[in-house]
Amino acid sequence: MRIVDIRECTVPVKSDMRNSSFDFSEMTTSVVAVITDVVRERRPVVGFAFNSTGRYACGAAMRARFIPRILNADPSFLLDDTQENFDPAKILGATMQREKSGGHSERSIAIGTIEVAVWDAIAKIAGKPLHHLLAERYNSGKIASKVFCYVGGGWYAPGQTVKDVQDEMHRHLDSGYTMLKMKVGGLPLAEDVRRVEAVKAMLPAQAQLAVDANSKFGRDEAFAYAQALAPFRLRWFEEPCDPLDFALLAEIAARYASPLATGENLFSTQDVENLVRFGGLHPERNDVI
Repeated sequence: MRIVDIRECTVPVKSDMRNSSFDFSEMTTSVVAVITDVVRERRPVVGFAFNSTGRYACGAAMRARFIPRILNADPSFLLDDTQENFDPAKILGATMQREKSGGHSERSIAIGTIEVAVWDAIAKIAGKPLHHLLAERYNSGKIASKVFCYVGGGWYAPGQTVKDVQDEMHRHLDSGYTMLKMKVGGLPLAEDVRRVEAVKAMLPAQAQLAVDANSKFGRDEAFAYAQALAPFRLRWFEEPCDPLDFALLAEIAARYASPLATGENLFSTQDVENLVRFGGLHPERNDVI
């Protein structure tokens, strides 16, 4: 049993939507296929994945470092104890050979995309849905019948009106969502507040609203938005400042009573540990990490 090839390609996102920090006019994503010599239903098992559409394609690092390390490894080393499937931890270890500590964001998306494709292949070889396999390994076999999810909408778009945002949110509600999120920070504060107010006013009682600033604000603007948003009692105010400015985040948490959210732009366990230690977020505030 071995991985015979790993292929990647760059795909353009082709979107004119934007948040407060960037637009998607040049955005690309990497699509990865991990090809194995295992055959199921007369076809080779192939694991697929693509990277976050908020990060650009990262094929160069894959081709130069991470894919060759996996393909050049002893195939038997990459198998689990049963020798009947691959071991994701061993494959991750192969990708990290000769990597220096730190610099996590430079490699985490590239490695993570390959890793997700590996997990897809492992589940297909095992003949189980991936969420079943993960539950068996990491949740004592308890498979959730449903999981919490929300829709991230309210992106900025050319010529968009407040009514357009309301119409979009209505569509999400009609699809069954009860938790909605929209962008802030891409317009002057007063205009953003009008957008939030308009959406909040049309939500049914059981629905909740969160906002996302995409790490846009410095100190003064973050405090101004926190003060302006406080009356709306939002489910959370996401990434009000640079994701690594834990001191500023702690200051915002001390002034803003409703929950905050952050963490999606942290790329190592050490960064997350530092966030928990120094970011001012606490379970009793219902903060989201």
